[in-house]
Amino acid sequence: MSGFALECRDPAALAAFYSALTGWPVVHASPDWYSLGPDADTDFHLSFQRAPGHRPPLWPDPASSMQAHLHLRADDLDAAQDRALALGATLCPDQEDLSGSRVLTDPAGHPFCLCPAPRGRAHREQS
Repeated sequence: MSGFALECRDPAALAAFYSALTGWPVVHASPDWYSLGPDADTDFHLSFQRAPGHRPPLWPDPASSMQAHLHLRADDLDAAQDRALALGATLCPDQEDLSGSRVLTDPAGHPFCLCPAPRGRAHREQS
């Protein structure tokens, strides 16, 4: 797999949101397509494609499917949620337990989850 693309009305704005949220820089920019990644030559990019008629999925809505969504790991869910909200995300309603994953929508309306980082990750990264 070389990447994942989200359709949206404004790829520059959505790329800026996810760049600020993930820390990945924009590695490709054109009017209709933006890509993020650790660098331009990485094997995986998160991309944003212009779709003038884009309509965001609804969640939760049993009559509407979100099709796909991103999972982003965070060491501190509260801090990650606060950062995402400050960048323009919206917390989805009707979440029963905020101690686990959090479901939000990005500024274009795509659902994404903030998920707890695996236990011991910091220890493994320091080794």
